[in-house]
Amino acid sequence: MPEHPLPEKGPTPFRRVLVKLSGEALAAPDGYWLHPPTLAALADDISRAVHQGFQIALVVGGGNVIRGARVSAAGWIDRATGDSLGMMATVMNSLALETALNAAGVTARTMSAVSMPTICETYARQPALHHLDKGQVVVLAGGTGNPYFTTDTAAVLRAAELKCDAVLKATQVDGVYSADPKTNPDAVRYERLSHDEAIARDLKVMDTAAFALARDGGLPLIVGSVHAPSSVTAILTGAAPSTLVAP
Repeated sequence: MPEHPLPEKGPTPFRRVLVKLSGEALAAPDGYWLHPPTLAALADDISRAVHQGFQIALVVGGGNVIRGARVSAAGWIDRATGDSLGMMATVMNSLALETALNAAGVTARTMSAVSMPTICETYARQPALHHLDKGQVVVLAGGTGNPYFTTDTAAVLRAAELKCDAVLKATQVDGVYSADPKTNPDAVRYERLSHDEAIARDLKVMDTAAFALARDGGLPLIVGSVHAPSSVTAILTGAAPSTLVAP
């Protein structure tokens, strides 16, 4: 039984969830790549979710440090090398999150798809499942370990491998909208969509490869705001708005 029972009203039916965070969510307002108060708040939030009985895996992007596709598009570096730099950035972010989570009272393990055993564990499915079963947070770094694949794709891939019930994408807005709500005041937020509906309406839930993988595997996606107070816990317990994309 969870130490703190879930509220009776509105919680999601999911218990093992992979949370996808953008690297930009960790950045400081002045542009520095990490913002310690934000890290601490995220760690406290995830700790609260764990104490309420959720099993959490994390994938964080590296866009606050470098974007491989962007630097390769500038022409001074090839795409595979640029993506390798991006993978290293995700390891940096993941180690920072691991440290913050441990400080918040939750045991966390960084596991990297790019092997660097002097720094963190190398990702392997069975040890990752073991950590989750023990109630530890697994921070999955290094993307898929291959160029040309985004951390969105890595998130869905790892969620499928680790038998997660859903992927929670914590983003800049509180769900999936018919248009960009920042530029279109008439944009409508959806409460629930099927994968096929989201594809037919050309809604940018995730990049194409990630979304196709989620659809083909029947993996639900939850989209909510990273800026909401206690965002992860609030979304999972139904206390904050979100959109569910499910079969």
